[in-house]
Amino acid sequence: MAAAAAAHVLVFPFPAQGHINCMMHFATGLLGAGLHVTFLHSDRSLRRLGGAAAALAAGSPRLRFLSIPDGLPDDHARAAGDLLEHMESIRTKGSVAYRRVLLASLVRAGDDGSTGVQFPPVTCVVADGIMPLAIDIAEEIGVPALGFRTVSACSFLAYLSIPRLFELGELPFPAGGDLDEPVRGVPGMETFLRRRDLPSFCRGGGGGDSQNDPMLQTVNEVTAHSRKARALVLNTSASMEGPALAHIAPHMRDVFAIGPLHTMFPAPAAAGSLWRADDGCMAWLDGQPDRSVVYVSLGSFTVISLEQFTEFLHGLVAAGHAFLWVLRPDMVGASQSAALREAVAAAGDSRARVVEWAPQLDVLRHRAVGCFLTHAGWNSTLEAAGEGVPTVCWPFFADQQINSRFVGGVWRTGLDMKDVCDAAVVERMVREAMESAEIRASAQALARQLRRDIADDGGSSAAEFQRLVGFIKELSQSMADSKPDDLLTAGIRNALN
Repeated sequence: MAAAAAAHVLVFPFPAQGHINCMMHFATGLLGAGLHVTFLHSDRSLRRLGGAAAALAAGSPRLRFLSIPDGLPDDHARAAGDLLEHMESIRTKGSVAYRRVLLASLVRAGDDGSTGVQFPPVTCVVADGIMPLAIDIAEEIGVPALGFRTVSACSFLAYLSIPRLFELGELPFPAGGDLDEPVRGVPGMETFLRRRDLPSFCRGGGGGDSQNDPMLQTVNEVTAHSRKARALVLNTSASMEGPALAHIAPHMRDVFAIGPLHTMFPAPAAAGSLWRADDGCMAWLDGQPDRSVVYVSLGSFTVISLEQFTEFLHGLVAAGHAFLWVLRPDMVGASQSAALREAVAAAGDSRARVVEWAPQLDVLRHRAVGCFLTHAGWNSTLEAAGEGVPTVCWPFFADQQINSRFVGGVWRTGLDMKDVCDAAVVERMVREAMESAEIRASAQALARQLRRDIADDGGSSAAEFQRLVGFIKELSQSMADSKPDDLLTAGIRNALN
């Protein structure tokens, strides 16, 4: 069996919007390299995608979508505060279904159960690194598994450094301590990292129990587990995060930096979006002058209070620029409808457009957008960087705190507004991001570098992706050679019966 023909990757993201987006672009790259791909969703996610996923699969004979239950009821919010519950539910209730899907996918000449399209056996799993059991189960069955982390390299390095931060006494923070105090212990970041820049769960409650915080313990466990995977895959580039990648590499079996994936391997937005985008906002942008609009989106998880909404609104209006604001239906809670009406009324219909979801890449590429007020999630950070759009960062949780520090203090492509939600600060920072020639020049310089990184003629990310494809093909061939096909198939059928 030829290795190239045999390579079939099961891609399994955690069922959250940012994770699905990133790994859908990755899957698109694998398809372009000639590999077969099974993209494994949760049942709920695949239902929400509706016909978009089916249409994408119908247009690609080497792509199929399968799903498993995540163990939570359909009406469960699955919000940021439920992340640990969601992870545990997949681990305990979804793992049996995952094992059966993987076993069934190992049988030669399997099909997707609906179209009859024939797929070769799965030869490799690339699973979201926050689901260690997905990697462990694959390896137990005999399928080589890689871990994919959807966060930045700098935040992953911070996660990796948490045990060292406790050893050095940097964690836990003293109650009432200065959050601007420098932090030792994250390699390469000693000159600029502050307490407030560490991942949100490092703050704990400011007391001695921080080390036993459930979120912190989980982050430690899943990060340490990445050492066991055949390789760690990161959606980043050496030019953006070379020092962090160099510090991570000695701790992993291999590391592949293959981003920005959304630029390298564009995928139809509808095929990965759990929300229906309001495309009408693009026509509204068409009517605005160049670089005149502030795009505001705090991602798929962020929840704000009515007071915070009011500060953002007053600051945006006072800044004097038109704005396009994404306010998810669940973002301001019971006050959402009133908040939407207030936002539009405050700025006037011609000066404000408020939508529940937007086609973000199209928005950031639009000539009318002058800056991006963002939560600094890694997908959003990369998308702004790729388009050369200045940013104002208001991080919510997890990796966003350290991403925003790199935006403001290292790449200097925007401003870091963390831990502040004040109308006057919003006004000042939005104006600066819209009007600063220095910030815009830095943002555009980074965008040019990222375009070089993904270029086929010598780009570092393009070369790393080709190395990764070769690595997957080698693993696939090794698996094919390790056991006779008839014995493998017989064993799997017995396990499924």
